[in-house]
Amino acid sequence: MLDFIRIMIEGRKATMDERGASAVEYGLLVAGIAALIVAVVFLFGGFISGIFEDTQTCIEGGGTDC
Repeated sequence: MLDFIRIMIEGRKATMDERGASAVEYGLLVAGIAALIVAVVFLFGGFISGIFEDTQTCIEGGGTDC
């Protein structure tokens, strides 16, 4: 019976140790996704802004020069 309790306690300790590692892994994943979003915004921001400005000009001009 004592062996069973010892095994259960060791199993819970191992599970608790893995939680910390999982949190670090998820944190790195979120940081990577955030860095990717920032890179995409900086790379394509001017291009997308130009598209919106062209669309705005087209709408304001009545759609004749589109």
